[in-house]
Amino acid sequence: MSIYLFNTLSRRIEEFKSIKKNKVGLYTCGPTVYNHAHIGNLRTYVFEDVLKRSLQYNDFKIKHVMNITDVGHLTDDADTGEDKMEKGSAREGKTAWELAEFYTHEFRLDLERLNIIEPAIWCRATDHIKDQINLIKKLEKKGFTYATSDGVYFDTSKLKDYGKLANLQNQELRAGVRVDVGDKKNTTDFALWKFSPKLQKRQMEWKSPWGVGFPGWHIECSAMATKYLGKTFDIHCGGVDHIPVHHTNEIAQSEAAYDEPLANYWMHGEFLLMGSDKMAKSGDNFVTLRTLTEKEISPLAYRFLLLQTHYRKQLTFSWEALNAAQTGLTHLYNAAKKLKTKKEILSNIDQKKNDEENEIKNKFKEFISDDLNISSALGLVWDAIKNDKISRETLLEFDQIFGLKIKEELEKKPEPISELIIPKEIADLVTKRDEARQNKEWNISDELRLKLEAAGYKVLDTKDGTQLTK
Repeated sequence: MSIYLFNTLSRRIEEFKSIKKNKVGLYTCGPTVYNHAHIGNLRTYVFEDVLKRSLQYNDFKIKHVMNITDVGHLTDDADTGEDKMEKGSAREGKTAWELAEFYTHEFRLDLERLNIIEPAIWCRATDHIKDQINLIKKLEKKGFTYATSDGVYFDTSKLKDYGKLANLQNQELRAGVRVDVGDKKNTTDFALWKFSPKLQKRQMEWKSPWGVGFPGWHIECSAMATKYLGKTFDIHCGGVDHIPVHHTNEIAQSEAAYDEPLANYWMHGEFLLMGSDKMAKSGDNFVTLRTLTEKEISPLAYRFLLLQTHYRKQLTFSWEALNAAQTGLTHLYNAAKKLKTKKEILSNIDQKKNDEENEIKNKFKEFISDDLNISSALGLVWDAIKNDKISRETLLEFDQIFGLKIKEELEKKPEPISELIIPKEIADLVTKRDEARQNKEWNISDELRLKLEAAGYKVLDTKDGTQLTK
């Protein structure tokens, strides 16, 4: 079955064709490790995980590379302000190296909590300084660089199609317009190498042919992506905020150096909004996975919430929506427990059911291959569960895409209600809920479930009635 993906570069959905048969080179922009990732950042990594899982489901082998930015990312994406690592170091009283180590570890824990498959290759910017210097040398030799008082810059006027990813030539807003030109020739020119400030000792600085300093933010991805995946690879991913500056500049320096496309497909995940604003570390809307767990919300409930909206659509975050997602995920787990196994279905020699399930599998594959239409795939699964048209094994197969750990949930053994000390008011809610379920008053049953969960209990529906765990 063909796979179709939206390519930001062409601004249309295209049939995916890999460079090497059944193999995919995938580069995803990783975190700047100066603080915790917020859940808006993590939305992008969930989208990339679903992409990766969908390609694997379609029998592709993935070589996934992700960078760790531990130097060079300034507080303004257009090459001004402090280095985020140096600023974070001063904020927390750690060395820049300690800060990078700590937040890299925290980021990897976040991926684990969200059941995101780790990349095959992690690459830190500070481990690849030589590669970055060599790439700048290549650009210098081809006449694309010039030096200023504060660094070595890429001359964007030397590249005829600069800004093609963001369609900058057709927009009034151009990358870099927020800053004074200073010594730069053009507002869109960007730093390849920054000189260390005079009379100031940086923690992270290196010798180079141009002077002591550190690499610009963009050069690391070009150097590391091409080192591990080749001059041209299949897919490059990131958030939509990377389009006008970071990815635009990656394309410029890579294509100037090698005269080849950096990646054939560029894919971007949309913002998570808190109210009308995008979630950002600089604002008051900074929510981390820790925030969720403190409120006794499963990180997988957040993943489940994200799966219900297409990756190219903005999603407005609310606690009500997240609580509803947690309830919905619990319903899915409970429904999985009640599904018949393949063996039970086949023992009834029900060929019609077997045909229906195969039809559902084909439809599921169509959805995930249609620019990751996961929300429709979820709807298909819910409908199949309600109409008893799916086996437990097939649901577990589909969870290879969803990544909701349904198998692990099925293997859990709930703590019997008799072993818990249940306050009278909680026991009364359980009794009322059992009565509502017997009377098929599902709205009342759901309301009572939410009250029980708000009181700190997990609710499990069994043939013997409601069971609770803390």
